[in-house]
Amino acid sequence: MELLSNLWVGLETALSFVNLFYCLIGVLLGTAIGVLPGLGPTATIAMLLPLTIGLPADTAMIMLAGIYYGSQYGGSTTAILINLPGEATSIVTALDGYQMAKQGKAGRALAVAAIASFVAGTIATLAIVLFAPPLAALAISFGAPEYFSLMVLGLIATIVLAHGSLFHALAMVLLGLLLGLVGTDINSGMSRYTFDIPELSDGIGFVALAMGMFGIGEIVANIEHESTRELVVRKVTGLMPTREDWKRIVAPILRGTALGSVLGILPGGGMLLASFASYALEKRVSRYSSEFGKGAIEGVAGPEAANNAGAQTSFIPMLTLGIPANSVMALMIGAMIIQGIQPGPGVMIEQPTLFWGLIVSMWIGNLMLVVLNLPLIGIWVRMISVPYHFLFPAIILFCAIGSYSLNNNSFDVYVMVISGLAGYLLRKLRAEPAPLLLAFILSPMLEEFLRRTLIMSHGNPIVLVNRPISAVLLAAAAILLLVVSVPAIRGTREAAFEEN
Repeated sequence: MELLSNLWVGLETALSFVNLFYCLIGVLLGTAIGVLPGLGPTATIAMLLPLTIGLPADTAMIMLAGIYYGSQYGGSTTAILINLPGEATSIVTALDGYQMAKQGKAGRALAVAAIASFVAGTIATLAIVLFAPPLAALAISFGAPEYFSLMVLGLIATIVLAHGSLFHALAMVLLGLLLGLVGTDINSGMSRYTFDIPELSDGIGFVALAMGMFGIGEIVANIEHESTRELVVRKVTGLMPTREDWKRIVAPILRGTALGSVLGILPGGGMLLASFASYALEKRVSRYSSEFGKGAIEGVAGPEAANNAGAQTSFIPMLTLGIPANSVMALMIGAMIIQGIQPGPGVMIEQPTLFWGLIVSMWIGNLMLVVLNLPLIGIWVRMISVPYHFLFPAIILFCAIGSYSLNNNSFDVYVMVISGLAGYLLRKLRAEPAPLLLAFILSPMLEEFLRRTLIMSHGNPIVLVNRPISAVLLAAAAILLLVVSVPAIRGTREAAFEEN
């Protein structure tokens, strides 16, 4: 009964006119972002953070979530039509989707991608309803030591977010922690790391930093490598799958949904891993395995279901524990902090309309996507042909306006520009900025809970391993760090052996 009552609260919240409108805006914008190669949900959400400040918390989160899972739909469009995945998770879809388009089956491929995404999104949202509340209820019993250990686990997990060397990932985490300490110490009232710059007394602005790192940095990187696009289909017809198609896609959709729902919770590339795992599974079990890579419809249905299920379930650790499964979830946590909401298990108790409204809105958003996406396919085809050098000036202008309007302070624009250049430099050094951003967000809370822990234990840090839950979380962090470190250590040894 309590679950039904909570869902009713969510339904009332999600079906309000304002929230329905912003959910529609979110999924349409997300689809457009997924369609346009070079833009992604991370950069888009970072750029839109200033606009969410004037919105109610539930409305802002519903719109940002719509952008995220909407981009998963849009990414398949470019993958199928021009063999250029709009999202990394659509790489696998391109293998058979593009071949179907070349055979004149683009409409059927797009329809199957939309249907698989809708079914997977619906089932994965049900998984959130069932599993998120028990996990949040367990986390309610956390004290300061448990929260500190949980955040340490979250920071270690962000290393999985980064591609490339372990050293770069650790360096990004440490740099993010240091940047998060800039400002005024809340206990002593003393300024630290401000270099006598008055604007830094309140710390570095999260929005300006995020817009620079992901928005400007991504734009500069895309200008350097603007892709050549060639449309093989300029008019899409035949959107309805045949009876034979339905027989072939039902099982792959269900298997892909199951894989994505589980793997999406994992930090880092859970959705991407789910897509590849689904494709490999379908190729092994399908009676039409010889068609894979040549236009097998299962190669579209399974991976699309997997990546969309993963996109939905990645909300579970963010909503219940305050730990993001990917860089977009890190930005969502930042959006909650901007709204004055403390991320973590308390959200479900203190903000039930936000928690349940966001979950129910995912059902509604997925329905909007499947109803709107296919009729609007002609618009998406035209958008693909827009050269990127026409888009980026408008995006940069939007970023500058957003940064300035946040506090009516030009200093935030300077922070954004410097962050953008730093983000581009980090990409050139093959250092992912996502761990830096998450560490920046968690740094003040990590310091606060560490101080509380030491105060309650009279300065004795042993309390962190004396309390069972805290000890388990720290052990999990150590194991995860070891698992991530072993390949790097092995690679270093092999390289040294080859040199000798």
